[in-house]
Amino acid sequence: QVHVVESGGGSVRAGGSLRLSCAVSGGTHSTYVMAWFRQPPGKEREFVAAIRLSADLSYYSDALEGRFTISRDNAKNTVYLQMTSLKPEDTAIYYCAASYDFHSGYALERPYIWWGQGTQVTVSS
Repeated sequence: QVHVVESGGGSVRAGGSLRLSCAVSGGTHSTYVMAWFRQPPGKEREFVAAIRLSADLSYYSDALEGRFTISRDNAKNTVYLQMTSLKPEDTAIYYCAASYDFHSGYALERPYIWWGQGTQVTVSS
């Protein structure tokens, strides 16, 4: 019923910027929690950022706050991840995830029930 599709990945030089998009269809987008995770090559998938749409509250990995910003466009049923000052360590497959509203555990994978296929971000030095 609910589909999550990421886009906007690509290859950039260190210091550059990218904006990832996550489009949601088939559900009541405005009451969801949506999040970004990433998986670097050979490493575990890790939390990046989340937004609780019903409360307009955002949550970030401490290491990324200040460079990445999560935002939404309700009219387009889309959540964005604006990434600036990119570093080679940011190279990963970036995944968008979503679920019904909840109030804790945003950095864990388990609460999210809908996942996109991922989009590749490559940052060269």
